[in-house]
Amino acid sequence: MCTKFVKEMEKMALYVVVLLIICYASPARSDGSDHKYKSGDQVPLYANKVGPFHNPSETYRFFDLPFCTPDHVKEKKEALGEVLNGDRLVSAPYKLDFLYDKDSEIVCKKKLSKEEVSQFRSAVAKDYYFQMYYDDLPIWGFLGKVDKEGKSDPSEYKYYLFKHLHFEIFYNDDRVIEINARTDPNALVDITEDKEVDVDFMYTVKWKETKTPFDKRMEKYSQSSSLPHHLEIHWFSIINSCVTVLLLTGFLATILMRVLKNDFVKYAHDEEAADDQEETGWKYIHGDVFRYPSHKSLMAAALGSGTQLFTLTIFIFLLSLVGVFYPYNRGALFTALVVIYALTSGIAGYTAASFYCQLEGTNWVRNLILTGALFCGPLFLTFCFLNSVAIAYSATAALPFGTIVVIFLIWALVTSPLLVLGGIAGKNSRAEFQAPCRTTKYPREIPPLPWYRGTLPQMAMAGFLPFSAIYIELYYIFASVWGHRIYTIYSILFIVFIILIIVTAFITVALTYFQLAAEDHEWWWRAFLCGGSTGLFIYGYCLYYYYARSDMSGFMQTSFFFGYMACICYGFFLMLGTVGFRAALFFVRHIYRSIKCE
Repeated sequence: MCTKFVKEMEKMALYVVVLLIICYASPARSDGSDHKYKSGDQVPLYANKVGPFHNPSETYRFFDLPFCTPDHVKEKKEALGEVLNGDRLVSAPYKLDFLYDKDSEIVCKKKLSKEEVSQFRSAVAKDYYFQMYYDDLPIWGFLGKVDKEGKSDPSEYKYYLFKHLHFEIFYNDDRVIEINARTDPNALVDITEDKEVDVDFMYTVKWKETKTPFDKRMEKYSQSSSLPHHLEIHWFSIINSCVTVLLLTGFLATILMRVLKNDFVKYAHDEEAADDQEETGWKYIHGDVFRYPSHKSLMAAALGSGTQLFTLTIFIFLLSLVGVFYPYNRGALFTALVVIYALTSGIAGYTAASFYCQLEGTNWVRNLILTGALFCGPLFLTFCFLNSVAIAYSATAALPFGTIVVIFLIWALVTSPLLVLGGIAGKNSRAEFQAPCRTTKYPREIPPLPWYRGTLPQMAMAGFLPFSAIYIELYYIFASVWGHRIYTIYSILFIVFIILIIVTAFITVALTYFQLAAEDHEWWWRAFLCGGSTGLFIYGYCLYYYYARSDMSGFMQTSFFFGYMACICYGFFLMLGTVGFRAALFFVRHIYRSIKCE
């Protein structure tokens, strides 16, 4: 039976490998980034999107604004990750042939109608930027500017549209190395009033030679996050986190070792001495501490999902450390997330079914369904709402029907079968729950406890310390995901992640010990909730970041930010809850194995 399952898993793994190859065979790398050019060759230039600078999720197609349109607008074929990233590349109206300089070349002469002037003015007022790709190198620029000098009343502001783009391109032999685009501050069109305006859209191209090798041309974009003052802040974050870990682990190790040593000495006395003592402490609930928790199917599903998300995070870190997610590798992260999540669903099924059967659960099929829906369900509902919002806004964040079908097929043909196969393998693993002590027939009554030993105060205590170890790094991550800052110091981020895991495990173990010492034997869910509470703190930081550290606005951007961050924080809750529970379970088994249970 096991051999058959192994063969099925191998077939499914082979299918996923093929899927990985297909998804990573991005067209972005096949139409220019590896090409060599001769003088006069046409180098691919694609216009991507436009949108408000402070609202990174609210982006629109380039030609949604009335720019000069080429005779034949060619849409570039995009990989799955690029579509998920909101990229919609089309051929740009500019022709930047290799080594051909141009001076004030006219793209088109256009008479803007009142509606088009109003459209451009609204875009300039919202700080719209444009994004293009030239030989896979990104180009950014603003559409215009607002003159507010000496004017206090917004109705007196002047709005100007840039009409002349200057491209400065660097080459090395037959390769494109770097491109910069800037707007001419003197070539402006006044679009303050709703009236027809004649505009001559122009561009200038200058080619310059450089000695930078082709394989180092992307380093320019990663250097911004490695500047000395940024590195100092990152290392301060690391030192802060390490000090937190050392203090916490040292404190816990000292206290717990001393207290446990005294406990072991006390509990090791002969039975007569033990009978003379008042029954207090964690030893006297040994008959209840391994009593199975309520809602054990939900707990097993949460542990399965949390284990899968932890594995996913480790794989993402490994890919980032080997350089897969270099700056502007369009959609690579989203592709990796989709494919690795599909690949690791077998881990969720195996973990959940195995643990559920250890807890003497019988309806393992329902448990598997719950495992598959525990994280994907809220994510799917959030996606449906936010995709509807993006469709209403006609934004590029709205996924095309074909992409939705592809994701559904990945879920139906890869994620679900692997989940079921993992669940069957977990059910047939015949693993037993290793409880050092026998559970009594009737549960012991829990003595009344002070308010600060309740679940919510304990969660607040448990979540604060891990959050304090990562909050400095959180700003840079948020500024990268929900802004235009580039983040490439993955090694530091990985160290912070390891510290987060260690602190979560230690604080959960400490709180579990204090709970057991107070003769409260219902520690299972408490350990999971305390471990995952850091996710709630991260979501609280979202509120602070949105209102205090960002300039995001509008219903679409607000709903995208809080909607998807809720899913991410929920994922952290499941993952860190699993870490906390596993650490607490290991600790509880260890201390009860070390004493003699009657």
